[in-house]
Amino acid sequence: MNIFVAKMSSATTGDDLATLFGEFGTVSSAKVIMDKETGNSKCFGFVEMEDETEGMNAINALNESEFQGRKIVVKKARPREEGENRGHRSFSPRGGERRFNPNH
Repeated sequence: MNIFVAKMSSATTGDDLATLFGEFGTVSSAKVIMDKETGNSKCFGFVEMEDETEGMNAINALNESEFQGRKIVVKKARPREEGENRGHRSFSPRGGERRFNPNH
């Protein structure tokens, strides 16, 4: 089961998540999402748990609980849909953002 965790402290690590969720069962992986440009945490991540029941128990117990000084949001991750726009922008090879100009 894949679990989405948001509103985390910027100091939270994947190991911290693995330890927290490990209290509810076996954690296959735990990852904090990092900004590629700055290397800083985006303050959300994903935890993969082997057992669906253990995952649901973790979600129910941890959602809106305090962890490392922040009230976290924990819910079942929804699968990324094909072609889903995640707000990414494209950039030209010369640098800068490409914008569509209908008058050009």
